[in-house]
Amino acid sequence: QVQLVESGGGLVQAGGSLRLSCAASGRTSSSYAMGWFRQAPGKEREVVAAISWSGSTTYYGDSVKGRCTISRDNARNTVYLQMNNLKPEDTAVYYCAAREGHYGLYIATSSYDSWGPGTQVTVSS
Repeated sequence: QVQLVESGGGLVQAGGSLRLSCAASGRTSSSYAMGWFRQAPGKEREVVAAISWSGSTTYYGDSVKGRCTISRDNARNTVYLQMNNLKPEDTAVYYCAAREGHYGLYIATSSYDSWGPGTQVTVSS
């Protein structure tokens, strides 16, 4: 199984930017689709962005479209989420997820079988 660890979260003012990273280890020789999700207190976990194994196909949730960019470096086993023009409503714990053995694009939480512990993003107004 793939193990995931997120980094890059923190406190930022509204309008600011953050770059989240997700490092994968373990069985990284196989292909795996990746996604970023977030969960705010009292809310369900929602998809932020997803990327295929090759990186050629991406998906963005409506709430972040135009403000975020997902990318991956398979040589470094790392996926990134660049977030710009952050808003207070972006405050949440951000998780990365992997679906092993798959090349495609997946946006449902149930599609993923490995999750990181999460990193907190707090946006102040």
